[in-house]
Amino acid sequence: MALARPLRPLRLAVRLLLAPRRDLAVRGPDEPLPVVRIPRALQRRQEQRQSGRRSSPRLVLARPGPLLISARRPELNQPVRLTLGRWERAPLASRGWKSRRSRRDYFSIERAQHEAPALRNPASENCFAALGLEPRVLHALQEAAPEVVRPTTVQSSTIPPLLRGRHILCAAETGSGKTLGYLLPLLQRLLGRPSLDSHSIPAPRGLVLVPSRELAKQVRAVAQPLGISLGLQVLELGGGHGMSSIRQQLCKQPPVDVLVATPGALWKALKGQLISLKQLSYLVLDEADTLLDESFLELVDYILEKSHIAEDPADLKDPFNPKAQLVLVGATFPEGVGQLLSKVASPDSLTTITSSKLHCIMPHVKQTFMRLKGAEKVTELVQILKQHDRAYRTGPSGTVLVFCNSSSTVNWLGYILDDHKIQHLRLQGQMPASMRAGIFQCFQEGSRDILLCTDIASRGLDSTHVELVVNYDFPLTLQDYIHRAGRVGRVGSEVPGTVISFVTHPWDVSLVQKIELAARRRRSLPGLVSSVRESLPQQI
Repeated sequence: MALARPLRPLRLAVRLLLAPRRDLAVRGPDEPLPVVRIPRALQRRQEQRQSGRRSSPRLVLARPGPLLISARRPELNQPVRLTLGRWERAPLASRGWKSRRSRRDYFSIERAQHEAPALRNPASENCFAALGLEPRVLHALQEAAPEVVRPTTVQSSTIPPLLRGRHILCAAETGSGKTLGYLLPLLQRLLGRPSLDSHSIPAPRGLVLVPSRELAKQVRAVAQPLGISLGLQVLELGGGHGMSSIRQQLCKQPPVDVLVATPGALWKALKGQLISLKQLSYLVLDEADTLLDESFLELVDYILEKSHIAEDPADLKDPFNPKAQLVLVGATFPEGVGQLLSKVASPDSLTTITSSKLHCIMPHVKQTFMRLKGAEKVTELVQILKQHDRAYRTGPSGTVLVFCNSSSTVNWLGYILDDHKIQHLRLQGQMPASMRAGIFQCFQEGSRDILLCTDIASRGLDSTHVELVVNYDFPLTLQDYIHRAGRVGRVGSEVPGTVISFVTHPWDVSLVQKIELAARRRRSLPGLVSSVRESLPQQI
């Protein structure tokens, strides 16, 4: 009896459960059945479980030829032969990098070619003599730089119109030979003009304006051997000094023919009436996008007011009434620069020459992006530098540039490398001029193989010995990334270049996704195109 009592509730529950089925069985065929709705999330989960049971384990296939993008997850690799459509969605390896769970993820943009694009010269002019240069200039080039045998693509496109007296806007990738492209026509123009030495103060006939002292030293180092062979005096006027130092630099020298100066130092000299630009017949703005930025624009405007820029090539023919030929050179010309260029010269008078690889990811440089936490960056950097040091000791190897976004980070990181017994040099904008002088030159000469620096070392400086660039702090703009990455893979580089970037913040991830998408689609980086390509009279 005791056992029968607990069974009664159980029988009652069974009857209640079976009751709906009995009702369904006695219903007519025309009556609608009750609808049971299953939640979609539960339905998807059930389908995934069933498909996982049916399908066999996924096999990772071998690489289908060389890769353009190699990721930690093989399904996100992209072979070189694959071309994405314009509207086709690209499977980005960095798509989920704003999540904390993506830590330690990485991907690389592999080398698509081994030769720099600037050396692939499709033009028929395979020698400098075919570009219209005089024998004296060719002889000086052979003596000063015997390793320069044939012109690059940029040089073949810029030298002929410059010799014809055209104003030039040259926008080409870093390390493509732009410096020689404007120096050789400059020197040839000065050779054919008399020096009207009637002023009591120095009056250069050629002026090269650059944004930094280090770049001024580099341009002077290229121009001075050429000038000595041609009997022309080249002078460098760097900033960071007072009026007495500028006065000594200008007064001790013989009459200067070519002046390489920074805007600040030249502005002081013009304000103090220590120099005159009345005889100027050739004006170059090197790294023009930086010089036309807000930080330099006021100084550059004043210098341009003191220069007499020719309105037409015919104005350059009168040697006794000199007018300046204008050359604008840069590796990036972002949106908005076109409006600033209209203040310098009319758009119709400028012949625009752009490279086909302008604002594009360099195809001959491997570029790796690593998603790290801020606390992991030091450990990863020390490991990379020690690995490079072992390779440097065992065989020939290049040097390393480590970029930071601030001077304080350069100093702090330098103390950490000192604790790890890693020898290095430091270069940042807050250093006094006496400390900055010669640091980059010592790095180029090989006294140290590691340089910690800010973006002051990313603009225009020649670095043919650099093998590795590490972005310890990811650059704030795509423009800065192009300049930093341009320190490797230059024309004449002795070692293949590699760029490693540490990606930490969400705004870093946004830039990385733009870079990866541009690489997968083989297109230029966004936001850097329109201002240069509004009108293109000539294109490389």
